[in-house]
Amino acid sequence: MPYTHHLRVYPSAEPLERTGQLAWKLAELATDTVEPTAEVTDMVINRVIDNASVAAASLTRGPAVAARSQAQAHPYTPGSTVFGLAPEATSSPEWAAWANGVAVRELDFHDTFLAAEYSHPGDNIPPILAVAQHAGRSGRDLVRGIVTGYEIQVDLVRSISLHKHKIDHVAHLGPSAAAGIGTLLGLDTETVFQAIGQALHTTTATRQSRKGQISTWKAHAPAFAGKLAIEAVDRAMRGQTSPEPIYEGEDGVVAWLLDGPDAAYDVVLPAAGEPRTGILDTYTKEHSAEYQAQAIIDMARALGNERPELRDPANVAAIVLHTSHHTHYVIGSGANDPQKYDPTASRETLDHSVPYIFTVALQDGGWHHVGSYAPERAQRPDTVELWRKVTTAEDPEWTRRYHSTDPAEKAFGGRVEITLTSGEVVTREIAVADAHPLGARPFARANYVAKFRTLAAGILSDAEIDRFLDLAERLPELTPAEVRELTIVAAPGVLDAVPAPTGLFELGRVPVVEPVETREG
Repeated sequence: MPYTHHLRVYPSAEPLERTGQLAWKLAELATDTVEPTAEVTDMVINRVIDNASVAAASLTRGPAVAARSQAQAHPYTPGSTVFGLAPEATSSPEWAAWANGVAVRELDFHDTFLAAEYSHPGDNIPPILAVAQHAGRSGRDLVRGIVTGYEIQVDLVRSISLHKHKIDHVAHLGPSAAAGIGTLLGLDTETVFQAIGQALHTTTATRQSRKGQISTWKAHAPAFAGKLAIEAVDRAMRGQTSPEPIYEGEDGVVAWLLDGPDAAYDVVLPAAGEPRTGILDTYTKEHSAEYQAQAIIDMARALGNERPELRDPANVAAIVLHTSHHTHYVIGSGANDPQKYDPTASRETLDHSVPYIFTVALQDGGWHHVGSYAPERAQRPDTVELWRKVTTAEDPEWTRRYHSTDPAEKAFGGRVEITLTSGEVVTREIAVADAHPLGARPFARANYVAKFRTLAAGILSDAEIDRFLDLAERLPELTPAEVRELTIVAAPGVLDAVPAPTGLFELGRVPVVEPVETREG
């Protein structure tokens, strides 16, 4: 049976034994040699495929190109592979994790888990995979490391809200990735404990990265946490220690960044020897948009296809989406961000504007990871006119269902009320996205494979797509040599079509000057 760890602040005058600290409990979880169940292993394979899908679609996008060029400035042997590049073009593991993490995160199109906090647990995979390749670990080791990363992130997200205090959700990712790497490498509890503390200490940041005019840093933030997790593990393996107690201390994370010195949380963790099943509670995306918009897209596209007249702003007086607190205040009109209604806003901003997303899905009857965000699409006059008639409102019942611990009741959707100029009111509601495990068309292996083939088309060759899928679907059986090949290589000419930017790391390079042939006479 799972057990509950009670987390509170301990004044300096009240010492807390290391074994009673949350970071130690997480380290014990990471070092408990529990074999994953078949169902969990199957889901790990799905998510490795899912990450590769969205990474492939991002390879020529600005943030991924910039991060990859930084990784290329740090070649290393044995090192780790970088998405898009040939397997022999290895970089140091922390920089490979950085580049791959940005590629995975750029389109906001991989898996999600929402509870007290928000998260994208698939962000654990790039740093754990990079270390597995560098350290020569097997597919079985890699699966176990990923299972730990997911479990710890899900357990923290269930229990501890960060966004309430404007702390970015990657503060849960640093510890989970460090723990997953500890499981992968078979490190002892003391070392993993120190790595978790350092990873948490260095990955806390504010949520301004997801507020207002959202920048390209949104794609980099989780990759940065993964990079720092690798560095934290390296330091811990060298005997370096971390601030302690990192969560519970008088000047620690809980006391000063979260609910304060009188705070208390109950963190539910699997007991020793229990299977780690957290990954089974997570869900991926069918559409490239914020997860709370997934069900809204499905509802909007169905409405638009059934009632085409709703697409014309001349027929619509107002549209109100009644939804959860989070959807209203983070990606809805409750955020009070004028950028959410700005046709010239960045892709990252539009991705966090449910009024925009609902409008485009309604008018187009679908969603495309590139076309739906194109400037010409966002600036279409009839879209702008209809978009500005869409507002959101918090509904206590949808908020309650959002926070429900009952999987059958937990919901991320809402109810729309469309008032037409004729006076007619059209209503529709949806609880979960079609692709959700409880949705109309739950994602299974065939859907993950289809998503990969769709997003990789034109970026990877057909042979490369087949090669990667063969490896991924045999993940638990892979040898260390095969784990090193668990990457995606762009088709010839794809990466050359996008010039790589230069930065600080290129300044010290000495250009190679070819000798000039001379001829007398």
